[in-house]
Amino acid sequence: MSTLLIEGGRPLAGRVVVGGNKNAALPLIAACLLTDEECVLTNIPRISDVEVMARLLADLGAEVEGIGTSTLRIRCARVERDEPQSRLVGRLRGSVLLLGPLLARRGRAKLAPPGGDFPARRTIAMHLGALRAMGAQELEGEGHVLEAPKGLFGASMYLEEASVTGTETALLAAAAARGVTEIRHAACEPHVVELCGFLRKMGASVTGEGTHTIRVEGVERLRGAAHTLNGDYIEAGSWAVVAAVTGGSIDVAGARAEDIEVVASVLQRMQVRCEFDDSRLRVEASTPAGGSRIVTGLWPGVPSDLISLITVLATQAAGRTLLHDWMYELRLFALEQLSGMGADLFLCDPHRIIVTGPRRLRGRTLDTRDLRSGMALAAAALAAQGQSRLGPLETVERGYADLTAHLQALGAQVSREP
Repeated sequence: MSTLLIEGGRPLAGRVVVGGNKNAALPLIAACLLTDEECVLTNIPRISDVEVMARLLADLGAEVEGIGTSTLRIRCARVERDEPQSRLVGRLRGSVLLLGPLLARRGRAKLAPPGGDFPARRTIAMHLGALRAMGAQELEGEGHVLEAPKGLFGASMYLEEASVTGTETALLAAAAARGVTEIRHAACEPHVVELCGFLRKMGASVTGEGTHTIRVEGVERLRGAAHTLNGDYIEAGSWAVVAAVTGGSIDVAGARAEDIEVVASVLQRMQVRCEFDDSRLRVEASTPAGGSRIVTGLWPGVPSDLISLITVLATQAAGRTLLHDWMYELRLFALEQLSGMGADLFLCDPHRIIVTGPRRLRGRTLDTRDLRSGMALAAAALAAQGQSRLGPLETVERGYADLTAHLQALGAQVSREP
C-alpha cells in the first residue's frame, strides 16, 4: 500500500483532461460478455476498478487486449466458467453486473459477495429480484448461485429503488432474454443511458433510456460493437472542487456540458466562479459562500458521489451549509477526520452533516476509507497548511487515474511513498 505525502496551502492551476466515465465503463465491459464477437471500447479510464473488471472477464475465458490502456478489445468467443474469481469479485461492487451475462451465456452464475465501498451496507437484493423476474432461480450455496436452465425471458418489473446498478443488471439480462422487458422506476443517470446505447449497437431494441421506464426487446444473438465512452463528470467535478478549495484556477476538459451542468449548478450556488461548455469546465479563484442546504438526489439531482467533495468545499465557504446524503449512511462518517484538521463539523446523523466555514485547515494523517471520501480528503489536504499523509492511496486510484502526476502538473507539492 502507498501513501500520498501532501504539502498543502498552494493554489493549483492548469489543465486536466478527464478519462471516460468509470460508472459507464464497468457495465459496458460486462456487456461484452453477451456476445461471442469482438467489442472495442475506447476512452476507457485507466483506473484499478476497470482493470479488475477486465481481469474478471479474462478469467472467465475472454480474450482481453489493452488492460491498463485507454482502449480495450474484448472477445468472449468462449465463456469457460460461470463463477468469477472470488478474490477479484471481493474488490469490486460492479462485479454484480456479470450475473445477467453469465446466465445468458452459461445458464448458471455463482458470485461471491461483491466488494467495493460499504459492502456490508449495500445488498444486491434488487439485482436478484430482477433476474428472478426473468426466469432465474436461486439455489442454495455460498455467495449467490443462480440458474436459468430454460434461458431468460422478458418480464415486466418495478424496481423498488431507482438503483443504477440494479437497472443495469436488468438491462444486461433483458438484452439476451426472449421477449420484451419493461423496467419501471429505472435509473436515468448518463451511464445508464450510455449502456442502453451500447446494447442497441449490439442489436438489442432499447427505448426509453433517460426516463423512468425502459423497454428492451432481446435478441437471440447479439453482435460485437465499438463505442467511445463519454467523459467522467464526477471526476470533472472533483477537479473543480480541488480548484475551488485551494483558491486556484483549473480548466477541466473531456466531460459533456449536459453532464457537467448539475456539478456547475452546485458550485455556482456556493459562489464559485465557473463556466462550462461542451468541452470545458473552467473554475476561477473565488471566495465561496455556504450553500444553505444541499441534498443529493436521483439524476439530475446532486450526485451522491460528489457530496464528500462538496463537504470539503463547505469548510472553505463563508457561512453554514447543511449537506444531506440520503443514499449512503457511512459516506459522511469518513469526513469526521476533517475535525482533526480544524474544520467546524456537526454530524447530525448518518446522513446529514452541518459545516460552518471558512476554517483554516491543518495537515494531518488521513485514512482513505472509500473512494470518494478519499478524494475529498486529498482536496482538504491540498487546502490545508502544513503536511498531510493520505493513505492507502490505492483506494483513491480505484477511480482517479494518474492522480499524483495530475496534481504535480497543477503545481501541487506531492509525492507517492510506499
